[in-house]
Amino acid sequence: MKDFSIHIYADGASVNGMQQVQNNLPISGFTTNPSLMKKEGITNYIQFAKEALNTVHGLPISFEVFGDDFITMEKEARKLAGLGSNVFVKIPITNTKGESSIPLIKTLSLDGIQINVTAVFTLSQIKDVLKAFSPETKNIVSVFAGRIADTGVDPLPLMKEAVRLIKDYPQADLLWASCREVLNIFQAQEIGVDIITVTNDVLNKLNNVGKDLVSFSLETVQGFQNDVQALGYTII
Repeated sequence: MKDFSIHIYADGASVNGMQQVQNNLPISGFTTNPSLMKKEGITNYIQFAKEALNTVHGLPISFEVFGDDFITMEKEARKLAGLGSNVFVKIPITNTKGESSIPLIKTLSLDGIQINVTAVFTLSQIKDVLKAFSPETKNIVSVFAGRIADTGVDPLPLMKEAVRLIKDYPQADLLWASCREVLNIFQAQEIGVDIITVTNDVLNKLNNVGKDLVSFSLETVQGFQNDVQALGYTII
């Protein structure tokens, strides 16, 4: 399998899935979020977090706060950060009312908490976040390039500018979030993004990297034919 210079973080909320990709793929870290936890039927956050920490063997892992008011967010952030030195606390760039999380990020960063600022979509948000991080800390800025692309806008110009900006902030890494396809890994790596989060569905396609396209074409037709036979009927 091809070696990547970009750090690939597995994005999911299945402990078994974390173990599987860590054993078989070039994974440098992990991320989770409330939507993924809901999908996996997680009912006890702290128990899940502890199991995940035991599984990832010291690799970076991001856990997101659930609160929507900043007092609750801060309490949750401090509790999550206390679970392990490899924990990054995910703080959304705003709450559901559109109120900026920058003051909270500054407060937590001053206390040395490692932060992953999530749901970032604009250059203005990136600039504000970078200024909020304290020196000598480790942090991540998660820009949702995939969701930006879902609006019909090419995220590459924004990501290139983010790469340029973040070079002045050694306390921060840039993360390409909401990866949609294997090609995004190559795009992010080419422009100098530090990290990309990838779901297991996309990670499993890494085995296709470098595959001969003629052979891939034949495999595709064979797959169609297998499905035809499984259907058990003909047109005529």
